[in-house]
Amino acid sequence: MNDLHTWLSEQHHGLRTFRTFQQKLEMLGRDDPGQRGLCRLLSSLVGSYVEAFDEAPLPVEVADDTYHRLLTLVASLDLNGDASRRLADINRVAESELWQ
Repeated sequence: MNDLHTWLSEQHHGLRTFRTFQQKLEMLGRDDPGQRGLCRLLSSLVGSYVEAFDEAPLPVEVADDTYHRLLTLVASLDLNGDASRRLADINRVAESELWQ
């Protein structure tokens, strides 16, 4: 996730970044099957945000807040953690909301 976090931290907060992030998650899940579940959860979380604002006005404040929530969430994940840490990460992603 460090590579994804680094990449994400250098991006604009627009929907294109979130779509590209989903593509990167798909590649990571394919290349590292042990992370597939976490990648799918993250992709689903991001996908619901993209769908909600696709072809609709996206207020700057919402975009900024959502981007920072995702960045914080990705920074908190530890792909090299033990099984209990990985399960905790999966559960945290599963209960996360990027925007309200």
